[in-house]
Formats: sequence, structure tokens, C-alpha cells
Amino acid sequence: MENNDNILKKIREIVGNAAENFSILEHQVDVKVQIEYFDFSRNHPSPDDPELEIQREELLYSTEVSLEEKKSLLVSLASFDKPEAYRVIERFVPKAEEGLKEWALMALQESRMLLESKLLDEQQVFISTGLGGGNGKLRYFVVVFSYSGEPFTQTQKELLRSEFEFTLPKFKAEVEEIRFELNYATLMALVPLDVPVKEPFDATISECNSLGEFVHEGFIITNVKKLTSNEIEEIKKNPPSETFDVE
Repeated sequence: MENNDNILKKIREIVGNAAENFSILEHQVDVKVQIEYFDFSRNHPSPDDPELEIQREELLYSTEVSLEEKKSLLVSLASFDKPEAYRVIERFVPKAEEGLKEWALMALQESRMLLESKLLDEQQVFISTGLGGGNGKLRYFVVVFSYSGEPFTQTQKELLRSEFEFTLPKFKAEVEEIRFELNYATLMALVPLDVPVKEPFDATISECNSLGEFVHEGFIITNVKKLTSNEIEEIKKNPPSETFDVE
């Protein structure tokens, strides 16, 4: 998918009218964990007795129960369109141990989607990315570079921040966080599914450069993960001439 696509339009082309009802994974969950969860869930046998599985809630907190057994129980609970099952997972998420938190978040989202589908009596489309989202928007990690390759001045930082905070809402997008690191800035933002992804950022950079060319037109954008400083430093060695996605 091109990084300037209208994502909602693409989804509609693939699944038709069902795209009117979609559920977005809200939390940031590693893509590898998502794939593992979906594979596990697809091959997991459906329990015969939902009530019995719900009554096994205490096993999620036991130190004597293996991680694999807990994963299996969470997947079982997520397969029931019962509020009681959802509440069991919801109670567990804040207390989930290391290595199980993201799995529990996936189960919670699946359970919520099942309940909503039942209440609406309509099938939902599940949209998941590594950075999550919500309310019809996906979260993106963006890196913009200084045009000169030198650190942004304090005035440039303030201008860039104010332009992002002023321009993105015009596209119904939201700025969550802006950080400055030497000669680049990172941004976490939520962009609606029906807005071509590049547009809010192209517009912001254009506004900044109309006041003095200090922002590189090419930038990095991804909804897979938040890039580390080392990964960004590697890219800085050969700054992008065009905008590109990080897989």
C-alpha cells in the first residue's frame, strides 16, 4: 500500500460494505506477537463449555501455571461473545506478567470486537498495526529532518511544533508527542483512516518552509513500530530524498 493511500478506501475495495464497521487495535503490540496470536487462535480448538473456561480465571494469576496454558486460556476466553469472558480478560490485563501483557491485549481486543459484532448484529473488520490507534485513526511514528543537516535552532523547534499542532487538526489528525534530537524531530500522531497518510505531514512541512526552508521534504513514516535512535541514525547517514515507509 502506498504511503499516500486513503486506507479506508483501500479496505472498502477489499471487503466491501463491511468496512463501515471496523475495530482498531488500540494498544501498541509488537507485530510478531500479533502474528503469533492470530496463528495460535486460528489453530486453537473451541472449548465446549464457556462457563467452565470463565470459572478458570484464577489460573491466569497462578505462578504454577505455564505461560502457554495462560495463552491458551486467554484465547479461549476471547472466542466467547459473553460479557463475563470480556471482564475476566479486562481484569487480568493490568496485572499480566512479562511476556503475556501484549497477548492479553490482543485477547481483550478480540473479545471486545466479538461483543460489539453481537450487539450490532454486524460483522466487523479488525484493523491492527504495531503502533495501534483508536476512534477511526491509526497511530504513526514520523521522523522529519533538518534541511541543512544541522541541529534545529530553538526558533525552528518552536515553529515546527506550532505548525504540527495547528495543521494536523485540519485533517482531523492528532499530535500526541513531539521530540527533538539534534538535527531531526520525531512525532507520534493519530491520522484518520479516510485521510491520505502523507497529506497532514506534507502540509505541515510546506507551511514551515514557506517561512524559511529548514525542513527536509522527505520524511520517514511508519505504523509498524517506534524507531530507535540507532535506527534513525543509520537512516540519517543517507537522508531520504522522498518520503518512505519503514516495514
